[in-house]
Amino acid sequence: MRVFKAEFVKSAIKPEHYPKLNLPEIAFAGRSNVGKSSLINSLLGRKGLVKVSKSPGKTQALNFFTVNDSLSFVDMPGYGFASVPEKLRQSWGHMVENYLKSRAELQAVIALLDCRRIPNDDDLNLLGWLSEFGIPAIPVFTKIDKIPKTHRLRELKEPKKVLAEVFGGTAPHTVMYSALSGEGKKELWHAISKAAGGGKRSLPPDDVEG
Repeated sequence: MRVFKAEFVKSAIKPEHYPKLNLPEIAFAGRSNVGKSSLINSLLGRKGLVKVSKSPGKTQALNFFTVNDSLSFVDMPGYGFASVPEKLRQSWGHMVENYLKSRAELQAVIALLDCRRIPNDDDLNLLGWLSEFGIPAIPVFTKIDKIPKTHRLRELKEPKKVLAEVFGGTAPHTVMYSALSGEGKKELWHAISKAAGGGKRSLPPDDVEG
C-alpha cells in the first residue's frame, strides 16, 4: 500500500474521548520493548510519526492515527515491562479492555511478538482477550533481522508451537517483520487491507465503564 498521508489524531484513555473517525481501525499491541513504534513508523514510511521511547513503558494512552484518510491505526500501550508499577499496569489493562469491548470500528489487532522470545502470560492474555471479544488477531514476529534466515525454522519452532496451542492446535499464519530492513512490510499490508475490508463488528451487550 502506498502511504501518501499519515497523521496523528489524538491520545485517549476513556471511550468517550475516542475520536469519531468512522474508519476501519487496526490496533497494534505487544510488550513494551517489542518494537511496536518502530514497526508502525516503518509500515507508514514515516520516521518520527510514532514516538520511539528509550524507556519502554512510556506509552500510557491509546494513540490514534489516520492513514490516507481511509484507515485508522491505534498504538496501544505496551505491557509486561517489569519496572512499571503494578497499579499502573492494572490501569492500562482496564483501559485496553474497555477499548477492545467498545470500539465498533476495530477490525483486527496486530499482536506483536519478539521473534527471540517464547510468548509469555501477558502475550497469551492479550490473545485470549481478542478471542473472547471476537477480534481477529494478526500475529507478527518483530525484529526478525536478528535471526539469520537459515536458523529461523529452528528458532521459531517453540514460539509457533505455543501460538498453535492458543489457536486450538492449528498454527496461525504469522508475519515476520523487520523495521530495519522492511522485510514483511508488503505481507503485513496485505493482511491489514484484508482485515480492514469488514464492516463494524457487533459489540458485546455488557456495559463498558468509562
